[in-house]
Amino acid sequence: MAQIIIDKQNGELAFRLEQFDELSHFDHIQRKNYYSIILLKGNHFTLKADFSTYELSGNQLICLAPYQPFMITSSEKCTGWLLNFHPDFFCTYRHQNEIETEGILFNNFYGLPYFEIAKETLFYNLINQISEEMNRNSIAQHEVLVAFLKVLLIEAVRQKKQFDKTIVPKFLDNQSELLQNLVDAIENNYKRLHSPQEYADELCVSPKTLASISKKYLNQTPTSLISNRIIIEAKRELYLTSKPVKQVAALLGYEDEFYFSRFFKKKVGVSPDIYRKTVGFAKLERD
Repeated sequence: MAQIIIDKQNGELAFRLEQFDELSHFDHIQRKNYYSIILLKGNHFTLKADFSTYELSGNQLICLAPYQPFMITSSEKCTGWLLNFHPDFFCTYRHQNEIETEGILFNNFYGLPYFEIAKETLFYNLINQISEEMNRNSIAQHEVLVAFLKVLLIEAVRQKKQFDKTIVPKFLDNQSELLQNLVDAIENNYKRLHSPQEYADELCVSPKTLASISKKYLNQTPTSLISNRIIIEAKRELYLTSKPVKQVAALLGYEDEFYFSRFFKKKVGVSPDIYRKTVGFAKLERD
C-alpha cells in the first residue's frame, strides 16, 4: 500500500513511498510532475527513458526528473520501492551546493538514469526509516523526511559517481576523446549553437563522425545531446525564476518565443507555462 503526503495548499502529491512486487505500475510510458526514485531488484528488466532503452539486472537505483518519460517492463518477477517527491517538498536546485543531484542523478544530459547499487542494505534501511516516519504522522514530520531524503540522495550521488567512472569512457582512444570534446563543446556553447553541423564545424570533424561516436558511447544522437542540454537549462530557469518565457527563450538563443515553446513541448510533453505551473519553484522569488 502506498504511503502518501498531499500538499494541503494545492491538493497535489508532495511525497509518496510504495513497495511493489510486480511492474504493472510502470508498464506504460509516463511523465510525472515530480521526481521518481525507483529501487528495483530483478534478474532481468527493461528500462526505457527518454529515447533510450537499457537492459538491466540485479539491484538498480533509477532516478528520473519531473516529466522525464519512462517505462519499465519484465517477463520475470521484480520487486522494489518507489519514492516520489515534488519540487515543492524538496527543491533539488536550491540544495545543489549541498547535494549535487542535478547533473548526476537527475538531468544529466549525457549520462545514464540508473546505476547498480553497491550498498543495497543502506538504501533499504533508509527506505524503512522513511516508511516508519510516515506512519507516525508526528510533529516536524516534513523536516525528518527531508533529512532522510537528503541522506538517501547524498549516498546515491556518491555511488552514482563511482558507477559513472566505470561506464563513461575517459580518453581511452581518439573516439572517446572526441566524445569528451563534443560534450565540453555543448556545455560551453548550447546557448549559441543548436545544430550538429555547428558542433562539427567547431570540432573540425564531419557530422557523420559525431553521430557515430555519440551513438557508440552514449546511445544518443548529437541532436538529442544538444536539445537535452538546452531543455535542462530551460527547466532550471522555469523551475527557479519568474522570467517570462520570452526571456528564457532569448537566454537560450531563440529569438522566436513560440518556436522555443513548441520545441520545449515536443521534448518535455507540456508547454513551458504548464511546466512552471505544475513543477516550478518560481514562486520563491515572490515570497
